[in-house]
Amino acid sequence: MTSGEERYQEFAPPAALRPFVRVIWTYAAPDPSPTVQRIAPDGCPELVFDLGAPYAEQGEDGAFRLQPPALFAGQMTCPLAMKPTGPIELVSVRFEPDGARDFLGRPLVEATDRRLDMVERLIGFDPPPGDPTGQAEAFVAWLTRQKQHGDWTIDPIVRPEIDEAAAERPAPPRSSGAQRALQRRFADRVGVSPRLLRSVFRFRRVFDHAAQPDGEAQSWLEAGLEAGYFDQPQMARDFRRFLGCTATEWAREQHALARAIASQTYKPSSPHAA
Repeated sequence: MTSGEERYQEFAPPAALRPFVRVIWTYAAPDPSPTVQRIAPDGCPELVFDLGAPYAEQGEDGAFRLQPPALFAGQMTCPLAMKPTGPIELVSVRFEPDGARDFLGRPLVEATDRRLDMVERLIGFDPPPGDPTGQAEAFVAWLTRQKQHGDWTIDPIVRPEIDEAAAERPAPPRSSGAQRALQRRFADRVGVSPRLLRSVFRFRRVFDHAAQPDGEAQSWLEAGLEAGYFDQPQMARDFRRFLGCTATEWAREQHALARAIASQTYKPSSPHAA
């Protein structure tokens, strides 16, 4: 990587971690722009380790405060605004929407819209700077040990519901009692309701449709209609809800990290044995 060049890479998890981990990604920017980056919900919790200068996150009071160098980011229901404070180098685990419950050891709803300090838990974790492959391998080895010492499982009710939502298939009819039970399972295993997760997936599909394989970008309205929105006002409401700005403003403001994260649309998983 040459000076000033941004780098984003993804690594698939091994089979033993695949029911729980969607992807491991690395990002580096030796000379990042100090502007604010907006990150939208994507339906997946993450474990992030920072080898560079920490990001500063904007709080509800508008002030920016440094994030810890190791953190767990739970489900998001609103936009996250943050800005770099120096050279960036990150390695991160993006879990499946329901894949982090047993790793975290507590209901995922307790981490919703929060970034939990994981510095103490990652004591001794030492990924090699400047080596994306080595960083991913280090996280795989660390997570494999975590899994061996825990009882990681996948809820057989929650996972199919997530896959149905990702495949844009309607939820099956349920009694009020069954729906309340599903809500409780989602609060525990995912951190948000089934309905909200479907809304997040639909919003993320906008970015997937906006960037076509042939390199010809669609208009935001075309992308929104293909993603499942009825009209432009409905999509605009979700841009305000999940990003705090318009589509045009986001496209103008964002840099490589935000764009790379936005491109990750959740796909239905294949059946897994937990």
